[in-house]
Amino acid sequence: MRKKRAEKSYIKPDPKYNDILVAKLINYMMWHGKKSVTRRTIYDCFDLVEQKTKKPALEVFKKAVQNVQPLVEVRSRRVGGATYQVPMEVRPDRRVALAFRWIRLYSRERKDKSMAAKLAAELLAAANGEGNAVKKKDDTHRMAEANKAFAHFKW
Repeated sequence: MRKKRAEKSYIKPDPKYNDILVAKLINYMMWHGKKSVTRRTIYDCFDLVEQKTKKPALEVFKKAVQNVQPLVEVRSRRVGGATYQVPMEVRPDRRVALAFRWIRLYSRERKDKSMAAKLAAELLAAANGEGNAVKKKDDTHRMAEANKAFAHFKW
């Protein structure tokens, strides 16, 4: 091995909830480096979630992320001129990254008034096991299931 592995950077928990997962969500949702704007949006979103569910927003948020995280995905693998979709397990840090990516994508596509309302709606849907982000996870799992025959090409 010529080069050493890049050091993993760790982020500080967010100030209000003191949670690393919320801090990661803030970083994922941020546009043009405007962290304070994003932080306000996410805290407003969590307030909306608490109003609608009468449960702690952090609890609903963690359940939503848990429901969106994929366990397996397909990755392209070239074997002798043919490309196969090989199902592989997803690393824990990538699971969170994919979950946030999908939540961000589908919350931005929603038709609500504000970004906080869009994100709140997507989080509530994901916490209940429905919504587009959960559908995306199910599609990913279905793809992996369909290509189980190529699992022996794993590397």
